[in-house]
Amino acid sequence: MGHKEMRLPYFLAVLNAVIIGLSFLFAKTALDYASPLDTLAFRFASSFLVMSIPVLFGWMKLSYRGKPLRKVLLLASMYPLGFFTLQAYGLQHASSAEGGILYAFTPVVTMMIASLFLKETTTVLQKLSILLSVFGVVFIFVMKGSSIDLSNLLGISLLLLTCFAFAGYTVLARSLSRQFSPAEITYLMMGIGFVFFTVTAFTSHASAGTLPHIFAPLVSGTFMASLIFLGIVSSLLTALTSNYILSKMEASRMSVFANLATIVSITAGALFLGEEITIYHLIGSVLIIAGVIGTNRLGRKKTAGHENSKKLNAINHSRS
Repeated sequence: MGHKEMRLPYFLAVLNAVIIGLSFLFAKTALDYASPLDTLAFRFASSFLVMSIPVLFGWMKLSYRGKPLRKVLLLASMYPLGFFTLQAYGLQHASSAEGGILYAFTPVVTMMIASLFLKETTTVLQKLSILLSVFGVVFIFVMKGSSIDLSNLLGISLLLLTCFAFAGYTVLARSLSRQFSPAEITYLMMGIGFVFFTVTAFTSHASAGTLPHIFAPLVSGTFMASLIFLGIVSSLLTALTSNYILSKMEASRMSVFANLATIVSITAGALFLGEEITIYHLIGSVLIIAGVIGTNRLGRKKTAGHENSKKLNAINHSRS
């Protein structure tokens, strides 16, 4: 695709990173009123119900006839089901800082899986740029005094699996973009997430004898505001835009944008929570941004040249 055609995917990728970075603040607020499982149930219920409105009124056309729905089920098992379940239980046995460090490696895992299953190729400079972005995130966490405690082996293992879950989703969504529209993939993802987390939450409350309390958080305006952001903006909007981006951009190039969320989280923490921004925050942010730019710029000339060569060969072949 040309540079102008990629402006929208690039813009949406940055927008997603901003939303994800802000979602940590809203998730932290929501968890003051509801358990992680209840929050996920309400989150995906709101996402699915909001997206169902244009579907029911015919404003959004979806068609699944003759399409490989099993692959979308596999996609949903990775994200949102696998990712959020592994993250929730992983953070019970490890710190959020450890989660942040490990999640930064998602672009590396995505690059490897995309190379294996999608045959996506990256230049040496692109690989180095991805590693530079990862290093920027790790640098910030380490300088804050965070580290990985190997005694939390169970939590670390579960959080590491979230990298593979999200990378698997990214690669499979890129593959399915040839057969499904972004809306079709997103609607099934939100629907499956809604059913799974709602059934799980109700079952958990029923077994604990606390079923009447499940809707208690909904009386809080603060919780509802957080829920609207998490469900409609952070889940639904980012899923739609991510699936659109993956129909236009390689999985390895898109995944590195996720590390920009760290910069957004730092900025949001300073603006809304009064957290201090230090020199190592700035250094790490520069490394992250440089890595994202390098990943998406350093392979362009080679790719463009390869595409032009293919077109020229096709023209010559047709003439002969």
